[in-house]
Amino acid sequence: MSFEIPKYRHPDFTEERFINAPDVQYEEAKKDGVAPDNFHSTSMYPEYFKINGKWKLAEESRMDSCVVLGGDGRLSVVEARNLKKGDKVMIGRTEKGEDGIYMHCHGFVSDEAGLDDQFVFRQGRSREMSYARDYDKLFDLLKYEKEHGNILWVMGPAFAFDADARAAMQALIEHGYADGLMAGNALATHDLEGALLHTALGQDIYTQKSHPNGHYHHLDVCNQVRRSGSIPQFIADYGLDDGIICSCVKNRVPIVLAGSIRDDGPLPEVIGDAYQAADTMRNLVRKSTTVICLATMLHTIATGNMTPSFRVMEDGTVRPVYLYTVDADEFVVNKLLDRGSLCATTIVTNVQDFITLVAKGLKVIK
Repeated sequence: MSFEIPKYRHPDFTEERFINAPDVQYEEAKKDGVAPDNFHSTSMYPEYFKINGKWKLAEESRMDSCVVLGGDGRLSVVEARNLKKGDKVMIGRTEKGEDGIYMHCHGFVSDEAGLDDQFVFRQGRSREMSYARDYDKLFDLLKYEKEHGNILWVMGPAFAFDADARAAMQALIEHGYADGLMAGNALATHDLEGALLHTALGQDIYTQKSHPNGHYHHLDVCNQVRRSGSIPQFIADYGLDDGIICSCVKNRVPIVLAGSIRDDGPLPEVIGDAYQAADTMRNLVRKSTTVICLATMLHTIATGNMTPSFRVMEDGTVRPVYLYTVDADEFVVNKLLDRGSLCATTIVTNVQDFITLVAKGLKVIK
């Protein structure tokens, strides 16, 4: 099976409702970081704004942000905290053209026939459902994205605690299936602990046997990385070549580590300022065409909120952004859907099993 990107269908702006719609209005921000009253807040979907009689797409979008009209006529999507005094901020809270704003939710709707039955079993997601088709579609997608797109992984620390999961993710990185990694201090610390000591939180990553005084292991690793001054220098100082972080460094895969109030250490690269971390994360998200979030509720929600459902490519074509969320807890995957990221594919499973199955499906491990 080969993967094909769904064709995007632009709105038909020759329809009378679009022709008769007014131009969108804007109001200048009067203070840095403060939007005007009645500002328009963006969604994850493509949104068009009528300016001087022509409908224009805000090309680089995200949820819960403002739209600013630049002097060159370009529309920029800007977080409210990043607004500057004098920015021309779009106002209006209708989305069907009434205020010159149109949200296009069905640009990628397929022609696959569905049932008209009023009652159908198992339309949602749960841990008891079969995901064979989901996995096959994911394998085909990742093969396509390796050559044509940008794959971003968002990972919780669970991977660092299992030898097979670390090996599977390392293999995916080394075979070109990763263009970015976003995580926290814990994933990086425990993965480097695994590379140096073959433990995570003092337990052997294969046998799960606890080492004497093992609870010091991750603290010692944090300290040693800080002594080296950076993660790459620590890897070089100790001759490490094992695991997720080592593989990212070796293959020059960008890493963003967002800090937490509970972090030990932290590692030198961890970004402690939440807003700086969010901005740095978004710089990776804005390049991505497939995002896979694994066993981390807060990072998943944060990433989902800044990931649009579409991407405008260099040649002007519009393609979907694929968002996957994988967790053993149904609450976590449903939380993303509850926050409006309706284009997410959710898989309820153990992420160690998931990543190993993906690596085997892509034939990067046996």
